[in-house]
Amino acid sequence: MPPERTARPSPDGPSAGGRKSARTRERILAAAAQILSGQGWAGTRLADIAEVAAVQAPAVYYYWPSREELLAEVVTVGQQATHAHVVASLEALPGDAGAFDRIDRAIAAHLEVVLDRSDFALAAIRNAAQLPLDIRERQLVGQRDYADVWRGLVEDAVAAGELAADVDARAARMLVLGALNWAPEWWHPDRGSLDEVVATTQHVVRSGLGRSRATPR
Repeated sequence: MPPERTARPSPDGPSAGGRKSARTRERILAAAAQILSGQGWAGTRLADIAEVAAVQAPAVYYYWPSREELLAEVVTVGQQATHAHVVASLEALPGDAGAFDRIDRAIAAHLEVVLDRSDFALAAIRNAAQLPLDIRERQLVGQRDYADVWRGLVEDAVAAGELAADVDARAARMLVLGALNWAPEWWHPDRGSLDEVVATTQHVVRSGLGRSRATPR
């Protein structure tokens, strides 16, 4: 995250105070997430972000040195939001939860945050392939950390004997993540509820990958 430029006067005025400045920064960041999630990296303009955030466009440069750094922060926040929500959901399960119960919970948490809870998470997923090379290299750390969560879930299923014997664990993990990340491109509330999408995804994954073919919780 780039440091704030404290040497320049605040766009909110000299008496605005740190809290108002922080609120303005968060408002701009949220506006950037909203625009980026819908318009993509190339189509996101500072003028549009400023309009949604109700600030003058030059005010953005008080908080970020460039458009690219602003959008990079949106992607970083989005990655962290998805990771944190999935991990928190897994930690809320009882200690004796089965491997596929944990996979079911991770599926639900991922879809919840991307489809319903966070423009940041949606922007991060939709723009992963559009990032400039230097920014993409910085984001790969977060992507790998999140992939490690799913690697652990699948490895636990293998160790517990819950993954079907004829399933390649790495391919399974990549296919599941790919399907989850593609969901924002086709899902809309008018075409079915989020709960239905979650339940269907859990059923497909468990039925296709699980040895027991049990019904998900």
